[in-house]
Amino acid sequence: MSTNTQPLVSIGETTAFLTDSTLCIGCKACEVACKEWNDLPDDGMNWSGFSYDNTGAVGHSTWRHVKFVEGTPQPGFGGNAGDHVSWEFSSDVCKHCEVAGCLEACPTGAIARMPFGAVYVQPDVCNGCSYCVVACPFGVVQRNKEDGRAFKCTFCSDRQTMGLPPACAKACPTESIKFGRLDEMRLVAQERVKELESRGMNDATLYTRWTRA
Repeated sequence: MSTNTQPLVSIGETTAFLTDSTLCIGCKACEVACKEWNDLPDDGMNWSGFSYDNTGAVGHSTWRHVKFVEGTPQPGFGGNAGDHVSWEFSSDVCKHCEVAGCLEACPTGAIARMPFGAVYVQPDVCNGCSYCVVACPFGVVQRNKEDGRAFKCTFCSDRQTMGLPPACAKACPTESIKFGRLDEMRLVAQERVKELESRGMNDATLYTRWTRA
């Protein structure tokens, strides 16, 4: 159970996720919480063949996705041996870019910038043209072929309006997903990179959402 108390934010402040892949244990609690809060349908239980990952990628019904990367077994090491990395996990979600290709490509004004900085697809305005799908450099926007409209992460703007953190951040048991003001999350991330480097992780990197130069 997480003991993290999420910071309160005010309307107009830009908020952000900090997703730390070094703390992710692949439990997929974030995926489940996202689906439950947003009433998203399941993706079926089809065996993908990619380790234990059956969702595969972000899409119209999976707004946060935990990718499983299973390491190659080595003789003499058990599945959870401390000297051998057997599993790596990467939690992916919409970046809510400052320069959002989907927003700029939308011809109907269906995609809008919300008060907390979220890039939101308004389903009642979307005409299903899919311009946003091809404009997204991260492949997080997807058109529901049955519904006809495009969908993606809303950054739980409804929860933020009520003073609550996004569902995925609330559910994460290891605090791999943190949430707060954008400037504060950047500072936390920079300190985390320094900590990892001090522990010998020389390839620790920080990615921040796509912004104007």
